[in-house]
Formats: sequence, structure tokens, C-alpha cells
Amino acid sequence: MHKGLRGLVAASAMAMLVCTAARAQNLDEGKSAGQLFANGCTACHRSPRGLAKGRFKLQLFMFLKDHYATNSSEAWALAAYLQSTEGPARGRPRTGAAKSSHAPRHSGDSVTRPPMPVR
Repeated sequence: MHKGLRGLVAASAMAMLVCTAARAQNLDEGKSAGQLFANGCTACHRSPRGLAKGRFKLQLFMFLKDHYATNSSEAWALAAYLQSTEGPARGRPRTGAAKSSHAPRHSGDSVTRPPMPVR
């Protein structure tokens, strides 16, 4: 092959690679956090509920950015979404819940009682 022809072929190949890379786009761009979860996370997780596990938003962001999200904005959106799906912690009484068993039973009882005297 002629020396000039080799250079032309090499330059053409490089131009094709650059053009192909330039056309690549983020398919998740513009999707809501719920859509991102549905498209990428449901293969392993049935629901977003409980995935935040009481972590701070910054902790979730850092984890998602390093392991699952393609960019920072997606990581922030997913972190906020996961936190928003967290319900109240188990064992906490909700508003309007039944009174504690330590509540006075009679109007004369007090909630706290002094210790018994030592004899």
C-alpha cells in the first residue's frame, strides 16, 4: 500500500471513531427519579422502600454516584427519591396511636412513682 494511502485510511478510521463517540448520548437524561429507579433498579429491587436505610442524603448520593448513577444529577435525584419513599421507622407510634401501657389507669395514679423506702 502506498504511504499516503495508509495515512488516509488511518485518518478516516480515526474520524469515524470520533464521530461515533460524539453522537453517544445519555439515554436516562430527562427522566424522573422514579423512572430511573424503574429502568435500572427494579432488576434487583422490587421497591425503593427501605433502600435508604436511614442514611443521610449525602451518603446515598456518594454511594449511588460511585456505583450506579451515570452522573451526579442522577445520583442526587435517586438519593432524594429513596429518602422520600422511607416511611416512619418501625416501632414508633404514629399520631393517634394507642396510649402507652405506662399511662395512669385511675385518675389518682401518677405516671412516675417514688422508689420504695429501704428498711
